[in-house]
Amino acid sequence: MSLRWLLSRTFAHLLPITVIATVYLYLYPVFNGCAFPLPQSVSHSSEKQLYRNSVINTLFQHLGVSTSDTNGQPAIFRLLVLADPQLEGDSSLPFPEYELYPRMQTHWRAVQEAIGNTSTSPLLNEDVLSNITTGLQTLATEDIPRAFKAGVKRLDLFGNDYYLAHTYRTLFWWTRPTHTTVLGDLVGSQWISDDEFAWRGHRYWNRVFRGGERVDDNITRTGAAGWSEGEGNNAPLLEPLGADRAWSRRVINVAGNHDIGYAGDISEARMERFERVFGRANWDVRFEHPPIVSSSASESTGDQLVTPTLHLINLNSLMFDTPALSAEVQSHTYSYLNELIAGRLSPVEDRSAFTLLLTHLPLHKEDGVCTDGPYFSFRDSDDKDGPDGVPRWLDGGLKEQNHLSDTLSASGVLQGIFGLSGDENALAGGQGRNGLILTGHDHTGCDVVHFVNRTETADDNGSSQAWKWAAERFNKSRHIDDPSIREVTLRSMMGEFGGNAGLLSAWFDKVAGEWSYEITMCPAGVQHVWWAVHVLMLVTLGVALLWSLSSSAQVKTAPQRVDSVQKTQNGQKK
Repeated sequence: MSLRWLLSRTFAHLLPITVIATVYLYLYPVFNGCAFPLPQSVSHSSEKQLYRNSVINTLFQHLGVSTSDTNGQPAIFRLLVLADPQLEGDSSLPFPEYELYPRMQTHWRAVQEAIGNTSTSPLLNEDVLSNITTGLQTLATEDIPRAFKAGVKRLDLFGNDYYLAHTYRTLFWWTRPTHTTVLGDLVGSQWISDDEFAWRGHRYWNRVFRGGERVDDNITRTGAAGWSEGEGNNAPLLEPLGADRAWSRRVINVAGNHDIGYAGDISEARMERFERVFGRANWDVRFEHPPIVSSSASESTGDQLVTPTLHLINLNSLMFDTPALSAEVQSHTYSYLNELIAGRLSPVEDRSAFTLLLTHLPLHKEDGVCTDGPYFSFRDSDDKDGPDGVPRWLDGGLKEQNHLSDTLSASGVLQGIFGLSGDENALAGGQGRNGLILTGHDHTGCDVVHFVNRTETADDNGSSQAWKWAAERFNKSRHIDDPSIREVTLRSMMGEFGGNAGLLSAWFDKVAGEWSYEITMCPAGVQHVWWAVHVLMLVTLGVALLWSLSSSAQVKTAPQRVDSVQKTQNGQKK
């Protein structure tokens, strides 16, 4: 059995496995049935039914197959939703002085110093021998293992960047979103230096989200300090939905606690570097749907020409709870929220408007509804080790939280932004604005409905309470008549959580006279699958190369054997 034969058999077995694995990896959304949900409608013909399958519909879009069937068109707003990539970096690696080469230099200098201090033969000097022995022992037991672990970690960081990039790039190519958002925790720690933050930002834009763009400050100007005092600030920003194709490449970045910290350690400097690299932490924009003839539910009103709007709000909820480190940053956040509620939200009874809230911290909910329950912790002392003597936190400051507090969840978001109320005499019967909340932070993900529980109860003081806020897991088959809003907490896109992504479609239902939406999840699989397929590709290419080299070598030696045989035959003939 020759080496060439063994290589050829190995390659023959590896090639189909590698091809199948690679095709699956790079087309996983197709095999998993991932696509943006299509607007729901009734259709009967076979052609229409074919187009109503979201995966087939997406395939037809790639093939350039068009149809006059309006029910087969994709939703006008398609948001690719990602959360918590948490890019790690140099902080997880040894300090430069602990790298292998500097450590070898340190050991050698110690030996040289010992040699210089001896007057006898170095090989006979106990101090020299002790330094050599100690250096070799430390090198073998500490330095080399640490260098190996650092090398593995560097490879892991490199691979993790491209695994995340694979998730984004593959879904972006296949699903064709109109917008993209990342719901906070873009980097892995708020405590890193400015240089390290800049490096992770570079990797974020040039590896993970290569081709993506930071949302321009002109678009996010509602979040600028002092914007409310400018001319025309009461008029909401209107942008034609679908007119600017650049939105598909823009990445709407939400500020997470690993980006800027919690309220108790968010400083002006941390906010400045985040907004410089990733965009403003507070802003909103209203997208205007093309005019559409809507069939009213009321027969007396008849068909109407309406111009629906979709209000997208990017909110830094990390600054809501107290005590905060920076009164200035918190004041700006509260000012933004108050200005938003006072002047830029649609009328609560306007069903042609849709409010989409993007924020990092999930809203308050009782323990057991999701993986993370309510949790708050506070600092027990001032920071003594801040740079340039400036404390990074103060005694009593907010250290950590899993949810917004119940008060701010209710007053700031449910009542403030969405206009929900338990008072049946409130505008629109307290039903609030039509919309959806998207959050991150809880890596395992969750899907809940916040609603008004009108069951009469008694509060802690024994007083009768007509209603209270409640939350439960979302159940598509259960309809809640009371005022409610859905909150989807996205599972992390990190490898250990399966590279998850959300696909949100929103469209205006002209029959119902209001916006509808549907969101579905699309996991890429754990990071090990990505690694395994690429290692398999390298092994297959290596075997193919060796087989090719062995074949070339055999071809070169073949004529010599033929000549030798010919000479023997000629000798026999003589």
